[in-house]
This record gives sequence, C-alpha cells and structure tokens, in this order.
Amino acid sequence: MSMTCWETVQAYGLRSIGIGENLLPKTDFTLCQQFTLIGSGLIWNLYFGVLALAFGFFLANAIALARNARNPWVRKPADWFVFVFRGSPLFIQFFLAYEALVLLPKAGIDFLGLHINTSWTTRAWAGALFVLFLNTAAYAAEIFYGALKSIPKGDLEAAEAYGITGWKKFTRIEWPTMMRLGWPAYTNEAIFLFHATTLVYFSSFPAFAQKGDALYYANYFADKTFNPFIPYPIVGFYFICLTLIVTFVYGRVNRRLNRHLPSNERSRIRLRPQLIR
Repeated sequence: MSMTCWETVQAYGLRSIGIGENLLPKTDFTLCQQFTLIGSGLIWNLYFGVLALAFGFFLANAIALARNARNPWVRKPADWFVFVFRGSPLFIQFFLAYEALVLLPKAGIDFLGLHINTSWTTRAWAGALFVLFLNTAAYAAEIFYGALKSIPKGDLEAAEAYGITGWKKFTRIEWPTMMRLGWPAYTNEAIFLFHATTLVYFSSFPAFAQKGDALYYANYFADKTFNPFIPYPIVGFYFICLTLIVTFVYGRVNRRLNRHLPSNERSRIRLRPQLIR
C-alpha cells in the first residue's frame, strides 16, 4: 500500500538526522518522496552553512584585525592563512584535511592525563564543518580587511579630536564602519558558502549511516531512476529558496547597519555570481 504525501513527509522528513524510516524507498518513486528526502538532506547543508558562518564570522574579524597589525609576528601568519585558503580549491582542502585526520591514532590521544577520542574527526559532521569554517573565515577576513582599510581617515581623525581613542574608537567607529562597508560582500560570501556545502558529498568525509545531505539523496534517486532531471532540479530549487532567505536576512542586517545614512547613500546588497570558489 503506497503512502500519501503527508505520510511520506512524516516518515522521511527527518530521516537525514536519524528520525523516521530507516530504509530508503526502493521502487515506485514519487515526486513527494524526492522532495521530502532531498529536503531532509538539506538539514545537513543548513547545519554546515549556519555553524561555519557563525564561528567563521568571529575568526574572520580576528584575522582581519591581525592583518592590520603592525607587528609582523601577528600580521604574517594571518596573511598566509588567508592566502592558503583563498588560493587553493575547497575540494582539495577537504581531501587534505581528511587525509591528515585519518593519520590520527584511531584509539585516541592521551594528553596531560586525559584521553581524547579522535575517531569522530573523520566524520562529515565534524571534519567537513571544520574545513568550511576555516575556508569561510579566510574569505570573510579578506572582505573585512578591505573594509577596514577603506574606512575614511576623516572619521578616525574626528574621533580622535573628540578624545575617542583605543578600544573605544574601535568599538564605536572602526568596527561598525567596517561592518557597514563589508556587509554586502559578506552577504555574497554567505550565499556562496551554502552552495559550497554541496561539495561535502563529493569529499572524502563519509555520511554516517546514510545520513547524507541534499545531494546524497538526489544522487540516490538519479541512480535508481536513471533520470537526473528530476532530483537535481529539486536540489537547485531548494538552494534558490535558501538564497532568497539568506538575502532577506542579511538585507535586514544591512539595513540596520546603514540606518543612520540617507537613503541615497546606503549600500545595497547585490548578488554577484562566482564561477569558481
């Protein structure tokens, strides 16, 4: 007896995180099944994108400030970090990270009397997330560094004339202005990062117990039906919807950052397609 669409959603809607049916459908694939399972896999794409952006944002700010430091011992490592992660393809970073993590002892590491388990580092939820976190931090750091260098000197001189110096000048003048100038470009980086999460499927990091991302399920249906023109456009549809959501949310933040400016001087968020990451 075939399931109704609502029963399919209940059975497979959270399958990618281990809730619901264990077995995938084998025959008589319906459009509802494909939408449901691919949408279920999208949970992992959201997991990778949201956490990588959240943690990468803070690291990117720190690296941008380090690149602006006068001390070469602080500036040079930040420069090389950005150069390495922006200069190499993301897929190669996945591969090298996996090969490095595999070399860790499977039994774990004993450090200062503590036993640290290392087997989880080669799982996609941990290892792939770590790579995406470093990658987006490098790209965002370059954006924020460029914004930091673009702050009008008149603003800084005016702050010093009013006796605003040091940390207070950074928190009240430099950092808000850096965010305002760099936010439109950072919005595009957030969109590209969510798109880049699809590369996790092609990376060496395994999907544990068939709990894969959207592309994992799309590939499953394409292999079973020999028709890629249904599951892959569904993946594209989901990511277009995700792009619209990201653009809306980041647009609201951008509006907040520019609320003190006249409407004709506010920076607008524009999508700029990127052919290769």
